[in-house]
Amino acid sequence: MSKHDPRTAEAARDAVPVAPALRDGAEAPAAAARAPEPQAPAKPKRSGRRKAILAALGLAALGAGGYEGWHYWTVGRFMVETDDAYVQSDITLISSRVQGYVAALPVDENTHVKAGDVLVQLDDGDYRIALATARSRVATADRTLARIDAQIEAARAAIDQAIAGQHAAEATLKNASISLDRAKDLVSRKVAAQAQLDAATEAYDTASANLASTQAAVESARAQVDVLAAQRAESEGAKHELELAVDQAERNLDLTTLRAPVDGTLANLAVETGDLAAPGARLAALVPDDGYYIEANFKETQMPGVAPGERVEITFDALPDRSFEGTIASTAPATGSIFSLLPAENATGNFTKVVQRVPVRIEIPMEAQESGALRAGLSAIVSVDLRTAPGGDAAAARPASAPAGTPDAEAARVASAR
Repeated sequence: MSKHDPRTAEAARDAVPVAPALRDGAEAPAAAARAPEPQAPAKPKRSGRRKAILAALGLAALGAGGYEGWHYWTVGRFMVETDDAYVQSDITLISSRVQGYVAALPVDENTHVKAGDVLVQLDDGDYRIALATARSRVATADRTLARIDAQIEAARAAIDQAIAGQHAAEATLKNASISLDRAKDLVSRKVAAQAQLDAATEAYDTASANLASTQAAVESARAQVDVLAAQRAESEGAKHELELAVDQAERNLDLTTLRAPVDGTLANLAVETGDLAAPGARLAALVPDDGYYIEANFKETQMPGVAPGERVEITFDALPDRSFEGTIASTAPATGSIFSLLPAENATGNFTKVVQRVPVRIEIPMEAQESGALRAGLSAIVSVDLRTAPGGDAAAARPASAPAGTPDAEAARVASAR
């Protein structure tokens, strides 16, 4: 037989001795594999328990949904909320009205100051010299007035002297008139010569001229007094101007010291010692301790029903675990885009409607302001309760919705989506 015959290979395999132990060991696993496995005990049915759990979950979901629906119907539909709200403050910008070099900075940045504390001290040497010059001019004006007063007294004395001369001239004229009458009588009776009459006439004419001269002297003296009085009034006006110059010099000197107008915290200090401070240049900012308010920007679709006097629930990101109740103080007369640096021009180009926002000012209660955690610029979330409209009806605070499919309803839907 050929060595490749299958019967030859089977005979050779039968001829190889096999140990009894190996044969028994090989048969044992095979027998174990052929033995049937014992069946596991049947699990108890839990369909009843599962149904109870599902029913409980369903009842809980139904209760939660009912509560949310009830809450929306009684509260939620009257609340208007926005997170586009920020804490604002009437920040005072510190600037100088006079020019000068910064001599000292007594207060550091972010330091709390009281009203009247010195914030910036400018070099005041030039302003002290200007004040001294103005005061010396006032003293000169006082001496000028004193001189004019003396001249007026002298002019009044000259008036008295002129009046006295006038009286003397009147007496002389009276005597000359009597002498003239006597000479005329004597000449008419051929008792006196014509020369005597001529002398009496000359004396009378001279006396008349002297009287006219003294009368003119009196008027001149009186006019001189009027002139001096006018000069004095002019000098008084000049003195008043010089006194105003003194006041201005004192004011300029006082303006070299920049003081805190209110209690607050100094911030954004923009100068150093030795810098030249120009008039009107911003040197620092002062944030007051109180006077905080919120500027909330509501969508125009949220504005119906929002009115001053309504209560507002306020939460601050800086105070996440607390809420406060504020009040609407006022609403802006225009949207924020109107007051922007570059207002939108919708009359040209393609138009895309964008929901506008209206700034609303909200008063912050003192409890929040006294907490010490508020800073200008902090974020807040505000929710206006339309039911608290002063003198209004809560149900009328929200306008009725437009019927579906109408242009108004479609515009409101698009605006809300944006």
